[in-house]
Amino acid sequence: MRLPKYLLLLLVAGSVQAEIDGYLLGAGIETDSEDGFRGSVLAGLSLNDETFLSAGLSASAVELASGRSSDLIYADIELDHFLDPLGFTIGAAYWGDPDLLDSTDLRGSVYFRNDKLMLAGEYEYRDFDFIIPTTRFFPGREFAFDADGFGARFRYSITTSIDVSLSAMQYDYSVDFRPDENRDAVRLITVSRLGLINNLIDSRASLGLSLLTGQQRWGLNYSSWKGALDRSRTNSVTISYLRPLVQRTDIEFALGYDDSDLYGGVTFLSIYLYFYGS
Repeated sequence: MRLPKYLLLLLVAGSVQAEIDGYLLGAGIETDSEDGFRGSVLAGLSLNDETFLSAGLSASAVELASGRSSDLIYADIELDHFLDPLGFTIGAAYWGDPDLLDSTDLRGSVYFRNDKLMLAGEYEYRDFDFIIPTTRFFPGREFAFDADGFGARFRYSITTSIDVSLSAMQYDYSVDFRPDENRDAVRLITVSRLGLINNLIDSRASLGLSLLTGQQRWGLNYSSWKGALDRSRTNSVTISYLRPLVQRTDIEFALGYDDSDLYGGVTFLSIYLYFYGS
């Protein structure tokens, strides 16, 4: 699972307090009702008026159904270059547990943006290594495969205080998964929203609403994704609240709920701090 998308959007969109014209540093934690835990750090640097560099690193620990612990890491870097009204991004990421499932990703987008509208086309290439554990019905298997993802992103400012956003991504895999054969193995390594399989998806879509009130920002996001291995469905709702804490520092709280075919209902909470420098 990637760093929460609203964190990455903050890196390129600026804070409630001020537009980022120097650098941003952030750190936070996320926990859920299945004892999953994730810690994250992120940074952004304005190279000039048109170019912004952002990076993030997170680590999480999940106890699997087998009783062993899976330690996951996610690292991401992205460059955004904007020449009004067009721009592009290029990025790379690594995610996973090398003893179970990991991926190396390359991505890019081209976008149009003005004061009210942002519209982007996105592409992502993912290179996976997967070790499916042995079950009573399956002897286990290790294999490599890849995927091409194509998507779009849309954001529109209804007023100066209200934004609405939409996004969608569809992946085409180099292998043909057989859901009936993989279901038992998938359940062994997916017990939480921070689990590995949430990074191996067939498609995802999200709808977001953002409301700015003074120096405070409220966010509501609904997202849904389908697993590539077993075609399971997960629906998720998140409410977030961002406000100034002290000078040049914001704090953000997010509370959400997942309804998943794989791991049932899970509640999650995150807290992040952001510092803006010049």
